[in-house]
Amino acid sequence: MASKVTFIGAGNMAGAIIGGMIESGFSPDDITATAPSDDFLAPLRERLGIRTDTDNDAAVAQSDVVVLAVKPQIMREVCEKMRDAVQARRPLIVSVAAGLPAETLEHWLGGNLPLVRCMPNTPALVGAGAAGLFANDKVDEAQRRLATELMESVGLVEWVEDEALLDAVTAVSGSAPAYFFLMFEAMEQAGVKLGLPSDTARRLAMQTALGAAKMALSSDKPPAELKRNVMSPGGTTERAIEHLEDAGLRRIMAEAMTACADRAGEMAEELGKR
Repeated sequence: MASKVTFIGAGNMAGAIIGGMIESGFSPDDITATAPSDDFLAPLRERLGIRTDTDNDAAVAQSDVVVLAVKPQIMREVCEKMRDAVQARRPLIVSVAAGLPAETLEHWLGGNLPLVRCMPNTPALVGAGAAGLFANDKVDEAQRRLATELMESVGLVEWVEDEALLDAVTAVSGSAPAYFFLMFEAMEQAGVKLGLPSDTARRLAMQTALGAAKMALSSDKPPAELKRNVMSPGGTTERAIEHLEDAGLRRIMAEAMTACADRAGEMAEELGKR
C-alpha cells in the first residue's frame, strides 16, 4: 500500500522534495501540501498535480507521513494547533526545519511519536542535495527506509545516530553551499584581475567545481590522493596548493565550520525555549 505524505508548508524546500518524489516514482495522488492560503498552494498543484489543503488537521488525518516544512519561528504554533490530529493519526513526523530538537518537536505535537529530523541543504532545489538524518527511538525500520526514500529523491542521504551530530552536518553540508558560492565569487574576481571576462571566469570556476565533485563522488580514492594526482612536481597546481596551505586554508575552514556548528547548537537552545 502506498504511503500518504503530507507537507505542512509549501515553500521552496517542500516543492523541491515533492518534485523529486514524483520523479522517483511517488504518485501525486499520495502527496498533499498545506498552507494558510491557496495562493501558496495553487502553483504547486498546477505544476505537480498534487493534492492541496488549507486545513492542516484534515490533511494530517489521512497521512502516514507528515513533513514539517514551515519556518522554525512559527513551528511551535503550527505544531500545537494540529496536536490532536497528529495524536489521533500518529504518523511518522519528518522535520526539515533547522535548529529544532526532536524532543522539542515531539513535545509540541503531544509526545510519543516516531520522528525524524532532517538537515537538508539548498542544492536539493536542483536535485543535488545532501541531507543528514536522525531518528528517535520510536522510528521503526520501515519508517527509516521511507524517510530515506523521501530525501534521496533530491540527493544524498547520510544517517547519524547522535542528534547532536546534526550540528556537524549543518557545518559540513547544511550551510556549506555558501562556502562554495564564496569560493566562486573569489575565483571570479581573481580571474578578472588576471584578464578574463567575469562571465567566463564564473562559468569556468563553477564547471570545474562540478567536475571535481563528480570525480570525487565516483572515485574510491580519498580527496588527498585526487589532489596529488592533479599536482605535477614544480608545476602550476603545486604552486597554488602550497600558497593555499601556507595561507592557512585548513585552519580557516576548521574555524568557520566550528563557528557554524556552535551557532547551530545555540539556535537549537533558543528556538526550543519558545
